Amino acid sequence: MQTETQIDHLDLSPQLRAAADAKDAQTLNALLDPLPYSEALRELLNLAPEERDVVLSLVSPELAAELVEEAPHEMGADLIERLEASRAVEILDEMDSDIQADLLGDMEDADAEAILSEMDAEDAADVRRLVEYDDDTAGGLMMSEVFKFSDTQTVGNVLKQLASDDEDFDRYRGQHPYIMDAQGHPVGVVSLRGLLTAKRSMPLTSIMVEPMTVDVSTSLETLDDIFNEHPFLGIPVVEADGRLVGVVLRTAVSQALLERSESETLKLQGVVGDELRSMPTWLRSKRRLAWLSANIVLNIIAASVISAYEETLTAVIAIAIFLPMVSDMSGCSGNQAVGVTMRELSLGLVRPVDAMRVWMKEISVGVINGIALGILIGIVAWIWKGQPALGLVIGLALALNTMLAVSIGGVVPLLLKRLGQDPAAASGPLLTTVTDMAGFFFVLSLATLMMPWLI
Repeated sequence: MQTETQIDHLDLSPQLRAAADAKDAQTLNALLDPLPYSEALRELLNLAPEERDVVLSLVSPELAAELVEEAPHEMGADLIERLEASRAVEILDEMDSDIQADLLGDMEDADAEAILSEMDAEDAADVRRLVEYDDDTAGGLMMSEVFKFSDTQTVGNVLKQLASDDEDFDRYRGQHPYIMDAQGHPVGVVSLRGLLTAKRSMPLTSIMVEPMTVDVSTSLETLDDIFNEHPFLGIPVVEADGRLVGVVLRTAVSQALLERSESETLKLQGVVGDELRSMPTWLRSKRRLAWLSANIVLNIIAASVISAYEETLTAVIAIAIFLPMVSDMSGCSGNQAVGVTMRELSLGLVRPVDAMRVWMKEISVGVINGIALGILIGIVAWIWKGQPALGLVIGLALALNTMLAVSIGGVVPLLLKRLGQDPAAASGPLLTTVTDMAGFFFVLSLATLMMPWLI
């Protein structure tokens, strides 16, 4: 077994390329299969796109499925999308229905339909249904594979299937058996302990308990609350008419929350989508430029404020030293407020209607922090330049701008959410521009008013 240090210095790219060129499936499996999936994916992504296609078309479907699942959904979808439809189906067949739906939902419609047409009709119908649900709902997170039995069956029927070698059983991943009536409604759930202690001839209805279910539209936040309150591994998901359509697993909810957090963090930094450096350069450049171009326009607006006060800057050049300090420190305070609001939005603790309450909470913190920071930087400016009036200008400007920044950072994500915009992607640039522009305005306008004491 290879140690972690050995793996860190491993470079299989030359061997993988040689095996891919030779169409040597045995060698490709032997090279990649022993590695941790994250390391095997890294080796795969070090290859050119065409070489990745060859590798995925030759390795075992089980290994290919693990590699695709290890990648972010967008990258995984691209890896599958480039393959022949028949090979793509072989790989997708090794995955649960929820993962299949995520991948196909990220593909171009024509490519997804070509793959679906090659799939088993029943499996394709399940995936089509799952793709229709919103990602952050029980319907979008559930898997259609359910460990279920009829309410007319016995304990022995369940134990027989538990003891079988049915490869599909692995997909139930520890689900408790759900008991269904003739109309497809879940009427009970049976514990594994109850099964082992009951007589084989006993009907399931005599040992089952009423199950907790969730509707397909149940939000991610609500699901998280349920799993925090109950030790369930999964919860059955029903349509409006009460029919069972799937099970949402605890692991799926945890993964969705993690992906949402990562996505929001990247958006706040101007990175859109699941960007990886193995993606095409033009695509990465296009995505980044979309955000950076908008920032150029916003920064020109902020710079125009400085231009309007050129005479003040010329007269008191020391002000220029403190302009970036005021805007940067205020921006940091605003980003803290954005972070808290985005966190509370993701947890379902605030909604757009709570904007006034959020603002009251933020402005109370902003007043305290603004005054404290203003006094600190004011003293620094006074001692550094020997001008009490300069310290007053800079300190007051920072205090005012901090209050404005936390107000914007706390409330704007909620307003953007109300308008149907992505608060994670838009809040950052808007906050930066306003805090820069307002910071420059506060410093320069106060300096203009205090000019007789500054010269």
